[in-house]
Parts: sequence; structure tokens; C-alpha cells
Amino acid sequence: MTTRIVRACFAVWLAVLTAVYYIWPGLHVFTWGLIGLTGAAAILLGVRVHRPSRALPWYLIAVALVFFVSGDIMYYAQVALDVEPPYPGPADVLYLLVYPLLAAALALFIRARSGEANRAALLDALVPTVSLGLLSWVYMIAPYTRATDLTLAEKAVSVAYPLGDVLALAMMLRLLATAGRKPPAVNWLAASIVGVLVSDVVYGLGRLDSDWAVGGPIDLGWVVFYAAAGYAALHPSMIWLTDDRTQICTRVETGGRRLLLLSLATLIAPSVLLAQYVNGEVVDAPVIAAGSALMFLLVMGRVRDLLAEQRRTNLRETALRRANADLAGATTEDDIMAAVRAAVTMLMPADHRYELIVGEKTPLTDGGTVEFGVSLVPAPEYGFESALHAVMILPGNPPQRGSIHLAAPTATLRSLRPAVQSLFDQVTMVVERIGLAGEISRRDGEAYFRTLIQSASDVILIIGDDDRIRYASPSATTVFGWTDLTGTPLAVLIADTHHDALNDALVRIRTDRGHAEGIDLTAVCADRRLLQVECGGRDLRADPTVAGVVLTVRDVTERRRLENDLAHQAFHDGLTGLANRVLFRDRLDHSFVLAESGAGELGVLFVDLDDFKEVNDTLGHAVGDQLLVAVGQRIAQTIGAGNTAARMGGDEFAILVAHAADSSAAEEVAARIISALSTPVEVSDGLGGTHIVSGAASVGVATSHDATSPTELLRHADLALYLAKGAGKGTWQRYQNDLHTAMVERLALRTSLLEAIDAHQFVLQYQPIVDVGSQAVVGVEALVRWQHPERGLLGPYHFIDLAEESGAIVGIGAWVLGESLRQFAAWHAADPELAPGYVSVNVSARQFRTPGFVDQVRQALTDAGAQPDWLLLEITESLVLRDAEQVWADLRVLRELGVRIAIDDFGTGYSSLSYLRQMPVDVLKIDKSFIDDIIASPQQRALVNAIVTLARNLDLTVVAEGIEDGAQRELLERMGCPYGQGYLFARPLWPAEIPPLLGAVGVAA
Repeated sequence: MTTRIVRACFAVWLAVLTAVYYIWPGLHVFTWGLIGLTGAAAILLGVRVHRPSRALPWYLIAVALVFFVSGDIMYYAQVALDVEPPYPGPADVLYLLVYPLLAAALALFIRARSGEANRAALLDALVPTVSLGLLSWVYMIAPYTRATDLTLAEKAVSVAYPLGDVLALAMMLRLLATAGRKPPAVNWLAASIVGVLVSDVVYGLGRLDSDWAVGGPIDLGWVVFYAAAGYAALHPSMIWLTDDRTQICTRVETGGRRLLLLSLATLIAPSVLLAQYVNGEVVDAPVIAAGSALMFLLVMGRVRDLLAEQRRTNLRETALRRANADLAGATTEDDIMAAVRAAVTMLMPADHRYELIVGEKTPLTDGGTVEFGVSLVPAPEYGFESALHAVMILPGNPPQRGSIHLAAPTATLRSLRPAVQSLFDQVTMVVERIGLAGEISRRDGEAYFRTLIQSASDVILIIGDDDRIRYASPSATTVFGWTDLTGTPLAVLIADTHHDALNDALVRIRTDRGHAEGIDLTAVCADRRLLQVECGGRDLRADPTVAGVVLTVRDVTERRRLENDLAHQAFHDGLTGLANRVLFRDRLDHSFVLAESGAGELGVLFVDLDDFKEVNDTLGHAVGDQLLVAVGQRIAQTIGAGNTAARMGGDEFAILVAHAADSSAAEEVAARIISALSTPVEVSDGLGGTHIVSGAASVGVATSHDATSPTELLRHADLALYLAKGAGKGTWQRYQNDLHTAMVERLALRTSLLEAIDAHQFVLQYQPIVDVGSQAVVGVEALVRWQHPERGLLGPYHFIDLAEESGAIVGIGAWVLGESLRQFAAWHAADPELAPGYVSVNVSARQFRTPGFVDQVRQALTDAGAQPDWLLLEITESLVLRDAEQVWADLRVLRELGVRIAIDDFGTGYSSLSYLRQMPVDVLKIDKSFIDDIIASPQQRALVNAIVTLARNLDLTVVAEGIEDGAQRELLERMGCPYGQGYLFARPLWPAEIPPLLGAVGVAA
């Protein structure tokens, strides 16, 4: 029969007895006795069936039930015999003995479940106990103490009953406050205690009012007392009340229901005080005050414990997190134990002694079993009462069993047991991971290396002492094309030219050194292709599994090709393919040493393209790059064999003329380069269009005859190039010793140029612009001159380029604009009839792009008192085509103001004539270079005629520059060119010479 059936029969039997008790009052003595004794017998039966580890507390409860029912039987017998029961009497003695017996039993349960004193659980139990004790005092104990009709013995016994109830209640609450899951037996015991307490309270209140009789509803509480106690003992969970192996945590958790109960308990004292106050008399104020103070102290102590527990919990969680991090990186047993020791050190309180003992590892047989988890075991051998014991399986073949003991005071171990359990759960997973990784590594090692050899791209060969191949990896077929090399002499794979190198390598490998690396050989494939291979070898003849020389052969053909390509790129220009600066300097140093030894004269040429920046700005860098490539090709074709051409960077090239008989060889090369680059270059813009651009360059020549080092030779060539640039471009210059003096003078001129504006050293001359047919003057062009204090009057040739380089051109241009307008206004004021129609002023691109240029023009007109239509601004064609949107916007503003715009030197730029349709300009000035050959060259004539015709169709005025003889004038007149200027009409004149000239030749209307 199962205990469930026994419990069912027990419940039915008690229900029947209770029904008989209430139906037949005459049988009270018998039925009541059976009810009580049945409860005691059920306890004894439960102890016999379940065999708890500690039976004493259950026996104490059984004795308590027997004493209680014995007192009831004695009392009921006296009532049945119409004998007045004495008070106090023998039955009261039996009743009062019940409470110490229950308290003792509950205390044993508490000790078994908590082990040591549990302050938190005790405080949680004391709060409601004090509250209920206060109620007992106010409503049950105090009335007896104040009764005048009771003897001292009667008062003592009457007070003893509620005190016993409070004692039983306190012990029951302490048991319920114990941490951990509550077994059902605890709940039934609680119901039993509550039953007797309820009936005792009601019985006590009834005696105060002399309103109580046998067989009333009050007896049901005592029935519950007997029945619930017996049922608790019959339930299988009764063994948990005295078995500490199931207790893992002693921490009392304060949940919502517990907080609610504690809160209600603390409110009992003020509620009692309020009730007495409402009734009109507060008679128990000292007791209520003492109870309130005691509960306040209990609550504060509980709060203190909660804070301390929170700190301990945080420390344990920190220790477990650190242990988890350490264990995550553990790869060996030593790493695991180091992490465990560190974690235990953090978990243990600082003032507690402990021992961590690692047991000996023992083999685990197939039939062996392991009980996992952390258990509390006796540990007298370690100097402590108890120790936490954990078992783990260590990887190996066969697997091994390992154990760890943590010995410390028992209370400390109970507190740390959950944290230690979590720690060893992590350890178990880490041990399993390490074991699994080791097993996978062990099982897959052979297959891994076999797959590695089979899949390797390098060829692995095993060579016997006879230099024949004993083994070749599958990659040999892929690399060399041979299907089976076993037994083939190694020399078959190597080109004849490298047999000696192969033999030397094998000898080195077989010597005491035993290895060789980085052996470069040429291999022969099955299809007679040659491969560049790199070999390494190891002498493994002593290894019985190999017994030969192991060669690793790697195909490096592609790598060698890439290395050669990289070497070429390191010493050659990526755009033109010519030598770069590094290679040029290396060859220069080498050639200079030979030249010093008498092997001939060395020449260096620096080549720099003229106006290359304009090509990039107007046509884009893609066209500029194509121009550089074309120039590089022409230079390479021109310099001849034995000489070196290099691109030094940007649009600068260098030529090394080596082993020349004299300096004339370098000069001849320079002349040929100038000639080769003078022909325009046709390049594509990448969009289907083509452009004809100038590749003209300036060349500087220097020879080793005047230099003492390669660096000085380069500096001389650079100085010569600078001189060629200053000489008008498109030419070459050779370094002369006096170039230093010229350079010093140029630098001095540049320095003094910055001071010339403030020193009022600039002056203006004016060249008339005339009607080609009538030769009447229509306007003048302002031309700036520098009245240098030491060198006299200097033309633009001497300083304009310097002004552009230094930025002084902006200040000079502003002065020219203001001065020319002032002079024109003066002529007009003196005699409007003899004043020219307008003044033409050149504006540099740098000046035009200066922020506020339009405002500058407007201010200059205002300051001079001039009209806008008196001013014609001459700009370069490249300015219009660069930054077109902003420039054209400024030009439109100027034209709206009344200022006219002219394109100077038209035709020398790189633009298309189609832009003329959109350009905001009024006048085209044909460059002098077109006029010079207009008589002798039909092509030039046709070009000028086309420009004049195009301008006329676009309503643009044309001015031809540089007219120097009558034939040119007549031809231009026949073409329909309206205006011109040049020495044929007048040279540049001083301001005072302009009015007489206008009076002599007339002024066009």
C-alpha cells in the first residue's frame, strides 16, 4: 500500500470520527480520544515508513498530541460524570506541557534545515511574533492579570495558555522563514499549529466571557491540530525537514507576500493603540510602546542584514564573472585550477580560514559512476567539521576522475554553496570543452595533415640516397605536368644549367646543418616549359617514417615576373615609361665617375614644357598626360642610343648625354629636342574629340667640364633652364659661369619689384590703335614701363614674368588701370576733340581672379571721373576658358556697366573658335605672330581671313597687332580688318606726345 492511500484512509477516518463527534454528543469521550490518538499513531507510522534522518522531533510532536488528547479525555470524562473539573487541575498540566514539546520539535526542525543561527529568518519570524504577542497581552493576558475574581494560580494558568500559543507561533514562523523550497510537510505542520492557536484563542476569549461548551465549533481547530500533524508525518516530504543535503541556500528572500505580512505585523501595535483610544481609554500604552520599539529595532536589524547580504551577493557575482572570464580562456587543467583558486579567494570572507584541496586523479572505468554537483561532507581530516565536495571528469584515455574539497567553517560553506555550485558548473563545461577539443584534435590530426599534404600547392618530394624521387605529392602533376615521378631521377626535373646548383644544395642538406632554404632553380615541365622554382630541404633520413631528404618546391615564376615589374616601376616613370629621378641619378653618379677618369665629357639637359599649365587648366589633366607621353616619346627618339631620358616630375624631363667627346654633343641634342618639340602635338580628349596643342619647351644644358660633382652639374642645368625660360621660351641655353651673376641680378630685380609700386617707379606709354583704311586714331593701348633707379627704363620683357611669379602683377595692374583712366580723363578735359576714343588696358589672369576686381574697376572709373565706355579691358583667351562660369559672370557685369572686353593675342591659346559665340567679349586682337607671315604664308593669310570673317559674323571688332609695313596694312584692309596697331603707325609714345599725334593724323569719330 502506498503512502498516498494511507493518507487518504487517514483523512477519511478522521472525517468519520469528527462527524460522529458532533452527531452523538454522548460519545465525546470516546470519539475525541480516537481523534487525538489517531493523529499520534499517524506520526509514529510516518516515522517508521519514511525513516527520517532525525526522528526525535516527530516523536516530540506525537507525545504532545498524546498529552493534549489525554487532558481532553480527562476533562470530558469529568463533564460526562457531572463532576466540576477543577481549575487549575491535572488536565491543565497536560495541556501546558504540549507547548514546550511543540517548541522543542520545531526548534529541532529549524536547526536541521538552517544548520546554524539564521539571523535574517529569525528577525522575519520575530516581527509577527512580537505583534501577535502584543495582541495576546492586550486582549488575553492583561484581562486575566486585572481580574479580581481569580486566584493567583488561576491567573498563572490562564496567562500560561496564550504564552504557550505565542511560543508555538514564534517557532512555527521561524521554521517558515527558513530559506529554500518549503516541503508540503512544513505547510501541514503550519496548519496544525494554526488550528490549535485559533481554538486556544477562541477558547480563552470564551472563558473570559464564561461562554464556552464542549462540542462547539471551537473544537474544529483542535481537530485540525491532530489531523494536520498526522498528515504531515505521513507525507513523504517529512524527511526533508531533517535532511540538510537538500538545503543549498540559507539566504532569506524577501518577496512581495512576505513584505506584505511583515508590514501588516508592524501595523498591529498602532492599530491596537488606535482601538483603545477610540474606546476612550488607553490602558496598555507602556506595553504597546515597548512592542512598537522592539518591532522598530527588529526591522532596522533586518534592513542592515539585507544591505550586508546585497554586498556579499555583489562580491560573489563579481568573483563568478571574473572566474567565467578566466575559464573562457583556459586551455589546460592548470589554467582551470588557477581560475578556481582565484575565484575561491574572492568568494571567501577575508577573515575566514579555509583549505582548497585537489584530490588525486584516478582512472574512470567504463562501469564507474560519478555523482556530479556540490555536496556538504564531513572533513575532520582537513581540520574542519565540513567541506564542500565537487567531482569532475578529466579528459584522457581512459578518462580520469578528479575531485576538489573546499574546507571551511560549516556556516560559511552553507552560505557559499550556491556560488560554489555555479563555479563548478562553469568548470564542468570548460573541462568538457577542453576534452572535446583535444579529442577532435587527436582524431582529426592525421586526417588534417594528410589533407594538408594532398591539397598543398607546393610540391613535396622525398629523395633517396640515390637522388631518385621516392615520393611526390599530388601537386607535382599540377605544377610540372608529370603523372608519376616515383623512381625518376631528380635531375630530370631541373634544367641542365642548374644541375650544379642542385647538387650543391643536396650536399648542404645532407651535411651536419641538415637543411637549406631559398634555393633558386629552373625546372623543366613535361611540355618542356621552364619554371622558376624556389626550393627548401630537410634531412629526415633518421626519421623512419620518412627515411630521406624532403624537398619543398614552390613555383615562383609569376612572383619573379612581378618582382621584375616592380623593379622596373621603381626605376621608371609610370606615365611615360622613361627612367625616373632615382634611376637617372644613379646613372648620373656612375657616368660622372667615368667622366672624371677621362672617359669623355658628360652632359645633362633639363627640359621643361612651356605653358603646360595652360593645357591642364583649359583641356584637363587627361589631355595633359597624353601630351607628356607624346613629348617623352619624341625626346626618347631624338636623343639617340647610349643616352638616358628621364621624367623628373610634372612637365620636367632630364637627358643624360654620356661619353661625349666635347660639350657640343649636349648642345646638338638640345637643338634637336627644341626642333622636335616645336611641332604641335595632336592629342585626344577621351571623348571622341582631338586637340592640337603645343609641346614647345625650354632646355637648359650643362656639362661636367664646369662641375665638380653630380649635384653641382644638376644645379647648373637647372640654372641654364631658368635662363632659357627668361629668354622668351622655346629655346635652349647652356650654363655659363656668368649665369650666377645673371641669377643674382634677377633675384635682386624681383626683390626691388615689390618696392617699385610704392616708390612710383612705374610709368605708362601709349600706342595708338588706328583705322586700317584711313589711319585715323581710334584709341590707345596703355603699356607699362619700369623706370628703374639704377638700370634705367625697362620694358615688360624684363619684369612682367617676375611680377607674375611674385604676385606683384596685381598691384601693378591696379596702378595701370587707375593711372590710364586718370590720364585719359585729363586728355578729355584738356580738349575733347584731340582725345582718343578709348584707352585699352591689359589685365592679367591673376589680377582678374582677385576677389573684388569688378568693384576695383568701378572705383577706378569713379576716382578718375571717367565714363565706362572710355575703357577697353584686354584679357587672355585662357582666362575666359578657365573657371568659365565665374569669369563670364564678372565679364557680363563689366559689360552691363559699359566697359568693353577684348581678347588679347587671340589664336595663341588652346580653345575652340566655337566658344566665341558664347563669350561675353567685344573685340578680338589678332596676335602679332599671325601678322608677321601674312604676306609670305598662304596658310597664315587664310587663317587671318577666317578670323576676320568669323568676328564680323559674330559682330565682334577685330584689331590686328604688330603691323610693320604697308603691304600688311593693305592686305588686312582688303580682308576687311577694321583696326590695327604697330610700328607702321606709331611706336609707344609718352602721354604728352599723344595730343599732337592726334591733331596731325586726326581722330576717328
